Amino acid sequence: MRLILGSASPRRLDLLAQISIAPAEVRPADIDETPLKDEAPRAYVRRLAVAKAEAITLQDGEVVLCADTTVALGRRIMEKPRDRAEAEKFLSLLSGRRHQVITGVAVRSNDRQIHRAVMTRVSFKRISESEMTAYLDSDEWQGKAGGYGIQGRAAALIPAINGSYSNVVGLPLAETAAMLSGFGIR
Repeated sequence: MRLILGSASPRRLDLLAQISIAPAEVRPADIDETPLKDEAPRAYVRRLAVAKAEAITLQDGEVVLCADTTVALGRRIMEKPRDRAEAEKFLSLLSGRRHQVITGVAVRSNDRQIHRAVMTRVSFKRISESEMTAYLDSDEWQGKAGGYGIQGRAAALIPAINGSYSNVVGLPLAETAAMLSGFGIR
């Protein structure tokens, strides 16, 4: 089987490389990622992962892997911030609190599809004003759900996680490897 990664995320490509999986091609899906009214975070990421997988045209012998990650504070969905002000708002809300990082993963061939959502709990320390300014000045918040990346400078703000570290980066590797194995990709 030929694996297609339906994501433009360099983090997902790097994560797959950690488990010795190299997609034959990267073919990102272009879908509307706007949350539906009153949509729960878990349902949201699952819906997006499935929609991305279904949006990609596959040839015989191809399997597509798609994912979507969000940060959730209760039922509030925190996607990628649009600008610095929104990143600061997100980080202020997360400061001193626990939240969830949820990734929806979908794997599809032309004749079958599987999907699931994986959740990790993340604890943030209380972020001082100087820490907030330094983090925002780093621009690491750009393109990251919730406005932070655990694999970068934000690691200093996170004293604990409960669950999959790779899920917080953007792809739960143990679960993804098991899903791909079901399609003959190891």
